[in-house]
Amino acid sequence: MAKRDANDEESGSERTCAATGFKGPPEALLRFALSTDGVVTPDIRRRLPGRGVWIRLDAATVRQAAARQVFARAFRAKAEAPTGLAEEIDRLLEADALQFLSLVSKAGQVVAGAAKVETAIAAGKVVGLIHASDGSADGSGKLDRLLRGRSGEGATPPPINIFASNQLGLALGKTNVIHAALVAGAASSAFLAKAERLMQFRTGVATPSAPAASSASASAAAAPSV
Repeated sequence: MAKRDANDEESGSERTCAATGFKGPPEALLRFALSTDGVVTPDIRRRLPGRGVWIRLDAATVRQAAARQVFARAFRAKAEAPTGLAEEIDRLLEADALQFLSLVSKAGQVVAGAAKVETAIAAGKVVGLIHASDGSADGSGKLDRLLRGRSGEGATPPPINIFASNQLGLALGKTNVIHAALVAGAASSAFLAKAERLMQFRTGVATPSAPAASSASASAAAAPSV
């Protein structure tokens, strides 16, 4: 009987990157499916039918896989990787994270505005901070220090600073959002996991999570119906 390829595995706790051989949990890789017309399709929520090919959660690795015809070999079929595949994935991961941030807001698990963030930190309710990428570094640094002083080093994930103020405003239904704080809850944990995936995809470096963040169950609990 033929040996089963590691990328055929759609169950279990480990996946293998078809480009690098890296092995890790599904959260550390991206799943790709093949459309009926042979186009490589990113499956960021791991829901598309058919055989999947897994690539490490890293834009540079995705570009390498596309350039070296890794998808065709892994799928054992004609597989066209679209131009700008890594950029498309970036947009999908970003939109996914912002959609979950809207869910956090609807669940009442986020506060916005420097004064409200300070109050939430003092009350010991904050599990993560969000700063607009176009905001003041001084203001962000002050809030980061307050949280570290209240919670201790390593007790919360690094602050999220990858979204512009207008993106945060749209997600939270407010204007000019520069600083926001997440409080504990399933929606907050799901958003943190989504944001961490986006940051890892852009940098190639995994970000440490807070103890309550990044769980698959939290992500499933907060997932919108599709």
